[in-house]
Parts: sequence; structure tokens; C-alpha cells
Amino acid sequence: MTVTYDYTGRAVLVTGGTRGIGAGIAAAFLAAGAEVTVCARTPGADEHGGGIRFVRADVRVPADVERLIEGFDRLDVVVNNAGGSPYAPLAGTSPRLHARVVELNLTAPLLVSQYAYPLLAAARGAVVMIGSSSGARPSPGTSAYGAAKAGLHHLARCLAAEWAPVVRVNTVVVGLAATERAAGHYGGHGDERMGAAIPAGRMATPGDVARACLWLAAPGYVTGAEVRVDGGGEIPAWRHLASGDSP
Repeated sequence: MTVTYDYTGRAVLVTGGTRGIGAGIAAAFLAAGAEVTVCARTPGADEHGGGIRFVRADVRVPADVERLIEGFDRLDVVVNNAGGSPYAPLAGTSPRLHARVVELNLTAPLLVSQYAYPLLAAARGAVVMIGSSSGARPSPGTSAYGAAKAGLHHLARCLAAEWAPVVRVNTVVVGLAATERAAGHYGGHGDERMGAAIPAGRMATPGDVARACLWLAAPGYVTGAEVRVDGGGEIPAWRHLASGDSP
């Protein structure tokens, strides 16, 4: 069975949409007929082609966010995808770096959603937050990132309650994901080895995440929900230790 969506005539903003999961989300909305805008601090390789509009903006900066939203006459969907963090254990990492990680992963989605609200309300639109399994379990080495994502999940539920029934707000909680930066992020291990830690047998792809976004952004009843795109989670290390297999 194939599920299709028609976003013809609808305007969609994907923050951090020039690469990885964000680029996959943007491409999926474009294929569904939407007018897609992506924003990032630097352009990617292909965003000027294929009908996707690029706006240079740092979503941590209120003036940039205001300028970004002012460029829309109509806005139906916001996907708050911009985020990430370097490996940054608490010991020996500057407080400023941790603050910047929280700004990008929590404060920025709040700002974008706040500035976009009047247009979203006029269109009875939707916000989709791109969360992370790091915000739902311990995240050693990226504690600020995990804490920010946990806050993002809670922010989405708060906005869903505050803005209902005019604007719906939901979260896609992404697990281990295969992107162009995955090898470096997961210690150089390939997709096959990382997939062994997931019940579904592989990491999520940008397309997997995009399909969840298409569903949550479509008009409907669901709001305040967290949809896990994690292939069933991560198999605990003790399972491998108990069986004698190495993960």
C-alpha cells in the first residue's frame, strides 16, 4: 500500500533543510506539491535547484528569524529540524558551548514557532518538531543536547495545548539515523553494525522521517503527540553481553 499526500498550494518551511534529514524532509514536501523554503546559516549544494527556496538565517538570532518569517505571505507548515551537537562531555567543555547547543536545539524552535504563529493560525497549520531519542534516554557525551531535546519534546506538548485547536504541534522522535555525517557521529561504525543495535535491523533514513512529517503536518486531529521513528528503539548492551555476542 502506498500513501500519498497533496500539499499543492501550501507553503512549508524546513529549518536546517539543506542537508541530511532536513533535506530529505524538504524534498518530500516538494514532491507532494508544496512550496518549500529551507533556511540555514550556509547554503547546501542543491537548494537553489528543484524549486526549493533558500533563505540564509541563523535560527538562534531573533532578528534573523523575524526576517525569515516576514518573507512569507502564507505559511501552512513549519518543520523545526535545525539542531545537532558535537561530542561535548560536561568535564572540560565550556559553558558557552553548552549554552549554544541549548539555543540551537530548544530556544531556536521556540523562536521560529513564536514568530510563525500568526501565519500558521491564519492557515490553521501545523508545527512539526524534530526530536531525538537522546531526549528520551541518557545521552552521555551530549548531555546538553539530550536535555535540550527533552525540553523540545515538552515544549511541543505545551504549544499543542496552548495553540489548540487553531495550530497543531507534534514531534517526530528520531533514533539512530543514516545521514552523510552518521559515520563520524557514531564513532566510524557503518550502517550495518549500527543497524544490529536496532530491532528493525537498520538505522532510520531521511525518507523515514519525512513520511512521518507528511502525516503529522496534514490536516487532522492529532496534536501533542510524539511519533517515534527509531525502528523499535535500541537493543540494550546487556543483551549482547548476556548472549556473548558483541554489538
